[in-house]
Amino acid sequence: MIYLDNSATTFPKPLCGSEEIAKCINNYCGNPGRSSHRLSIKSAEKIYETRALLAQMFNGETENVVFTYNTTYALNTAIKSLMVPNSHVLISDIEHNSVLRPIVKLSNEKFCTYDIFATNGTDEEILFSIKSKLKPNTTMLACTHVSNVGSRRLPITKIGKLCKENNIIFILDAAQSAGLYDINVKKMNISALCFPAHKSLYGPQGAAAIIYNTDKIRSTMVEGGTGINSLDENMPDFLPEMLEAGTLSTPCISGWCASLKWLKSLDLSKIRAHEEDLYLTSVKCLSENNNIILYKMNSYPGNALLFNLKNKSPSLVSNYLNNNGICVRSGFHCSPLAHKTLGTLNSGAVRISFSVFNTRNEIYEFSKLINELSSKK
Repeated sequence: MIYLDNSATTFPKPLCGSEEIAKCINNYCGNPGRSSHRLSIKSAEKIYETRALLAQMFNGETENVVFTYNTTYALNTAIKSLMVPNSHVLISDIEHNSVLRPIVKLSNEKFCTYDIFATNGTDEEILFSIKSKLKPNTTMLACTHVSNVGSRRLPITKIGKLCKENNIIFILDAAQSAGLYDINVKKMNISALCFPAHKSLYGPQGAAAIIYNTDKIRSTMVEGGTGINSLDENMPDFLPEMLEAGTLSTPCISGWCASLKWLKSLDLSKIRAHEEDLYLTSVKCLSENNNIILYKMNSYPGNALLFNLKNKSPSLVSNYLNNNGICVRSGFHCSPLAHKTLGTLNSGAVRISFSVFNTRNEIYEFSKLINELSSKK
């Protein structure tokens, strides 16, 4: 099998992650923060260790690392915990539904209004589009770092600077970039960084995190037990407990901890260069076939590439590849805004995406099958 669907979730994972999950379940999976016995304490120590690793990786504060169950949950929590009533919000024209849908819901409930800024063109043109949409009550900007559709990368350092200058909360969706690109929440003025374990951080599904870099949290999203102040009817007013109601996914977080240590031993710049090489190799191979339409969102390479085969539906292409042992994703990738921006909203498209474990030979085999399908009636 050749796996080219890493933007959805990376596969395979480093073995150390699954080994740690099994070790946790079989040896120390107590309920963290709920008891004083050794299993509970060991679980709490592993949770804290993972917080500290993430804080170090993204230059956040350990106590401001909040665990959730996926990036969608993280983005909903960040948006709703920092939203000011009667405010105006900006999002980009390539947003995933995890940003679009909560903003639309809040808008429908008259809690906020929103506008969409354009991401075509240079960094300066993107910033000009943002500035042109600003209003006196603009209090939040939520956007992706890297699109899950075609690797478009936004100038987040410049966007963060603009937000700081205008006293705007900056929420960053780093689902596709965490573990691949350097992110510094303090230097980049990111108010809340949201990212999953299971993509370029090579952890398991079922865990994600928010790193807050602001004290403007207004509300909780879920209320319940935290293991502390149990007699208090209200949630704690400090992080991370304020936003971590209920039992955390200790096995997933423990596996993530092991994967983070494995990733820390590697050079992110080399991983990035490897995936960008696979992108350029894919572009070169696919460009040789006149029946293939490539949708390149950037002038520079990324880790995901979108394409269509003329006169063949994206689902037919993905099914053909699947039947021949290659995993890709077709359709709209939960991102109608990005497909509208690309002009593929009517058809969708096929996406290939890479990880550290993919090789050039896999790209050659994939391209060979695409060319075979292209020649079939």
